[in-house]
Amino acid sequence: MSKNILTGLLVSGSLLFAAATTHAAECSNRGVLDEKFCDENMDLVADTPKDPSQWRDPSTLVFTYTPVEDPAVYKDAFHEFQEYLTEKTGKKVIYYTVHSNAAEVEAMRSGRLHIAGFSTGPTGYAVNLGGYVPIAVKGTAESFQGYNLIIITKANSDIKTVTDLKGKVVAHTSASSNSGNLAPRALFPNLNITPDKDYQVKYSGKHDQSIMGVLSGDYDAAPVASDVYHRMIDAGRIQEKDFRVIYTSPRFPTSAFGYAHDLNPELVEKIKDAFFTFRFSKDMQSTFGGADRFFPITYKEDWKVIRDIAHATGTAYTKTGLQKLAEKEAAKAAKKRAAELAKEKG
Repeated sequence: MSKNILTGLLVSGSLLFAAATTHAAECSNRGVLDEKFCDENMDLVADTPKDPSQWRDPSTLVFTYTPVEDPAVYKDAFHEFQEYLTEKTGKKVIYYTVHSNAAEVEAMRSGRLHIAGFSTGPTGYAVNLGGYVPIAVKGTAESFQGYNLIIITKANSDIKTVTDLKGKVVAHTSASSNSGNLAPRALFPNLNITPDKDYQVKYSGKHDQSIMGVLSGDYDAAPVASDVYHRMIDAGRIQEKDFRVIYTSPRFPTSAFGYAHDLNPELVEKIKDAFFTFRFSKDMQSTFGGADRFFPITYKEDWKVIRDIAHATGTAYTKTGLQKLAEKEAAKAAKKRAAELAKEKG
């Protein structure tokens, strides 16, 4: 069974790049974008197609949020915003649950997804390969909401400094995660600690699984996103007294929100208006750490630090890079399913 799951997911991932692209117009600048997109204004994201016949104006808009923690929680959390999108665009808006970052990029690239929130690390794949245009991050009137990479250990651990990680087992989340893998690999060597060389890396799959794994003793420590850590504390899933934070990084932007590049420009203006005039309810503010609105950003300026980290770690937002990500996520899904089946039989 697990072999079939793995094969199915890999085949699905391979379809992402199976079809050849027909170019409707010559492109003077593409930058690092995939060959099916153009970036003549050099803002690092795909331009709206020049030919109006290529503009999409679907009767139903499909929206999703990055597959982190419990997908059902976020489906409910964005229900009010979906209703607001419907009001502003005059179109039905449905939520599409995705279970991997690669699947979310594929859905954007294939046209099945119109509006989405991508987590920090995979945003680059969505931009370069999916024609995704980020425009906002959760925030307040003053600034966008950010987060830090923090390193956590158990409160009673003998690990008190970053260099104490030498010889330990440390949980990273997933290959594409910014705070859970890419940033540690880019930043830690400057702190005299190198992942895979000075400590053993084990991938947990998600930030909450890294945190719970540290609590249970499966891992000695873990680099995780501070916002996930604090949400788990606020929700009562963990207690702050059980952990020690031994490192806090500079601030990174949280998940990016945006739209598919080939939507009708008139529809895009309505989508932008919805994002920038919507105000979070008290329940949404509680879910999203006090953010009360979508704050405008640009991929070129506000994601520069993330692109720099990706470059420093040898991570390229290319077809090959996404294929590797899809393979890793497929293998993890198959392993998880196999464990579930074994538990059912046992």
